[in-house]
Amino acid sequence: MIIQLKVALGHLTSRKRQTLVSLGGVVLGVAFFLAVSSMMRGSEKDFVKRLVDNSPHITVSDDYRKPRVQPAELSWTDGAVRITNVKPQTETRGIRGYREKLAFVRSLPGVRAAPVLVDSAVLSFAGRQQGVTLSGIVPADMKDVSTIEEKIVQGSLDALAFNPNGIVVGKGLVDKFNLRLGGTVSVVSSSGAGRPMKVVGIFRTGNATYDEAQTFVLLKRAQVMSDRPNRANRIVIQLDDPYAARVLAQRIEAAVGYKSVSWIEASEDVLSLLVVRNIIMFSVVSAILVVASFGIYNTISTIAMEKTRDIAILKSMGFHARDVRLIFLLEGSIVGVIGSSFGLALGVGLMKLLSTIQLKPPGVSDKVPIPIWWGPEQYAIAAAFALTSCVAAAYLPARRASRVQPVDILRGAS
Repeated sequence: MIIQLKVALGHLTSRKRQTLVSLGGVVLGVAFFLAVSSMMRGSEKDFVKRLVDNSPHITVSDDYRKPRVQPAELSWTDGAVRITNVKPQTETRGIRGYREKLAFVRSLPGVRAAPVLVDSAVLSFAGRQQGVTLSGIVPADMKDVSTIEEKIVQGSLDALAFNPNGIVVGKGLVDKFNLRLGGTVSVVSSSGAGRPMKVVGIFRTGNATYDEAQTFVLLKRAQVMSDRPNRANRIVIQLDDPYAARVLAQRIEAAVGYKSVSWIEASEDVLSLLVVRNIIMFSVVSAILVVASFGIYNTISTIAMEKTRDIAILKSMGFHARDVRLIFLLEGSIVGVIGSSFGLALGVGLMKLLSTIQLKPPGVSDKVPIPIWWGPEQYAIAAAFALTSCVAAAYLPARRASRVQPVDILRGAS
């Protein structure tokens, strides 16, 4: 093994320029693999984090995943008469017994939950009107399951608890209506109940649609205005482990009966898109290493052709075909190991440089840094792929060299 290694090193150092070019290809391939991978995975992690943080992990609504079976169908399954076009009974929408269901959800480990009554309303101010979503909340509970408290730029969510006629609105709505903190707006709910309300908080999430259309009031005030006393139509849930949302949502739905949707289910199309994007990304950056492997193939193939007589001498001295094959595979491995090492170092440097860059996209007031992912898997993947490419590129020249017949070479037949 030591002799083969010395011979392999001798071959590589005898063609320094070609070896350095091959090494450069591997170094750049690994470095760009790391830089692109860290950016793409970083943006994915950042997107999922924003998705997870800005929305409930599980939402229990007052809907059913499947239509409820009518009592008559349960009582007379084989009935001869079927009545169609029956007008359903008008009922007050909401989660029945939401307090008991909320207590059950809160009893689960690692779960925080809050009741919400979501309704539509019309907000009027200075002759202007706009339809908004009116969410009735309990401020203390909402802070545990939402990041809205962090988005408050004026006032506070706690001010709602001390002002039953208070309302928290978005910055977009404030700018649109020329409102200010402490101002009074008229709010008319879907049931027709109207009430002047005082702006006690202003939030800004960066989502223009949300900032212009979302408002928060006390849960009890929302229940009175929508004429749904003691009702909530949403239970929003936050988990210690967001990735357990799908399993837990199924468990909650089986227990409470109402439709429970996890953030994974709600964002299934987006998550599938991220998987496809990662496959495309790894295909593109892997192509760089594949191209670099052609340089290695060219270098080792040239060495194998030039060293044919040396190979014949080695074989006549007792070297087996496997020893000759090992020499050329070692050459590919040496280029792969050295190229991967320098490529990883250069890749880390590129990642640090990229992490210092801040961009200001059009229409965004704040600069945003390029998200970089520093996970260890990508280093292992880049090094393993580079080493595999180098050994694979060296295999064909190694096999050809191992088939050299020493007698023919020494006689000058080839």
